Amino acid sequence: MDIRKITDGCGAIQTSGSLETEITDVTSDSRKVRPGSMFVAVKGFASDGHAFIGNAVQNGAAAIVYEDSAADTSEAVKAGVTCIRVKSSRYALAIIAANFHDNPSRKLSLVGITGTNGKTTTVTLLYHLFRSLGYECGLLSTIANYVGTRRSEAVNTTSDPLTINSLLAEMADAGCEYCFMEVSSIGIEQERVAGLEFKVGIFSNLTHDHLDYHKTFAEYLRCKKLFFDHLPASATAITNADDKNGMTMVQNTKAGIVTYSCRTAADHTCRIIEESFDGMQLSIDGKECWTSLIGQHNAYNILAIYTAAICLGAGQEETLVGISKLKSAPGRLETLRGPRDLSAIIDYAHTPDALENVLKTLREIASGRELICLFGCGGDRDKTKRPEMAAVAQKYADRIIVTSDNSRTERTEDIMADIRAGMDRKGLAKSLFIADRKEAIRTAIMTASDGAAILLAGKGHETYQILGKEKHHFDEKEIVSGIFDEMKEADFK
Repeated sequence: MDIRKITDGCGAIQTSGSLETEITDVTSDSRKVRPGSMFVAVKGFASDGHAFIGNAVQNGAAAIVYEDSAADTSEAVKAGVTCIRVKSSRYALAIIAANFHDNPSRKLSLVGITGTNGKTTTVTLLYHLFRSLGYECGLLSTIANYVGTRRSEAVNTTSDPLTINSLLAEMADAGCEYCFMEVSSIGIEQERVAGLEFKVGIFSNLTHDHLDYHKTFAEYLRCKKLFFDHLPASATAITNADDKNGMTMVQNTKAGIVTYSCRTAADHTCRIIEESFDGMQLSIDGKECWTSLIGQHNAYNILAIYTAAICLGAGQEETLVGISKLKSAPGRLETLRGPRDLSAIIDYAHTPDALENVLKTLREIASGRELICLFGCGGDRDKTKRPEMAAVAQKYADRIIVTSDNSRTERTEDIMADIRAGMDRKGLAKSLFIADRKEAIRTAIMTASDGAAILLAGKGHETYQILGKEKHHFDEKEIVSGIFDEMKEADFK
């Protein structure tokens, strides 16, 4: 594909060299440049791609795209390399990636969900629901990416534009009709989804998270809202009417607006009829439906899934039947049963609101049983939520064990001290602070009373722990299962 076609709509403001040159691939990493490559110089947090324009030229780049007017492109010009200056390299990269892969988002129905909590559960369940309805689908999520049934690991909640468009192109070539995608606030702000054409956009909720990046809640909200501001008139914007920011999200959208609610009048409604550790009986638009998922927050997730399916043309009866067969996403209220009627619940809850949702659910279901909450907070991330997480745990749990999560380059002891600051005397009296998470899990299980519910919050689907700058294998399901097996063996002896 020639440069003119690839860069169409990318915001070029200055060009030198031929636009007829054929481009073989696109990259923002100068180390991956080969003869015929287009190199897009992007300003990152750790490094600035403009500093590597010379390297890209030496590696044989056929074209350079850049935004910094002070960038040194003299070597590129001398070598006859086409140079294109743009207003925003991030935006240009997204448009170029879409063009290079022949705009694959236009070839399938792309459904994106944004919000603080529930994104992974919603897209994963939508993927499985539509597969059960007989459609070929793709999935772009925090846990993994799927092209049909082929799985690949995900690095970020929302991948870079080149990865996204490459995967969407594979989906289109594989005959996928739908793709369900998590859209993060950081991904929106960094233009990773620019150039994608969404059929449906879903808003779940907005609570405290990522303020280490966005700095203020207002900025966090603004970034989320941009997703809906950019939806075309042909799309549908689905919003949670019960969230105080639900209608704000869609107030400037060109898309058609559809609302859902568990508390008030809306286009689609839901209420919980009964609930246990085994699942919930729901009433959705007046029709009863059973789900193995539990918790009010999952009632919202199920309703969002149902609403999206109806908006995409699925029938009510087939959708409800499909929902009744769905299983929770990995690491989302995933329950392991052990000796002495113990229940270990693994959940990804890592924000104050998510932790409260889970603990409130477990408190209601485990009435009369001991409820233990084990959690930590990520290092090099938003510190302001740490004492808030502690206050939530103190409010609902009978006992608390504070431990490590992904401490990264912070000292675990310092993170735990930040958490401790959110507890009063009563909270501290029922808390233990154990830095080693594996030892903390063992302590929680071995000291639990018969029939206790033990929440392991924060890691969810992750099978690693980041300490310093290294990833270490850490699978909570393996750890809990191993401890339960030891207990069973000891009881047998």
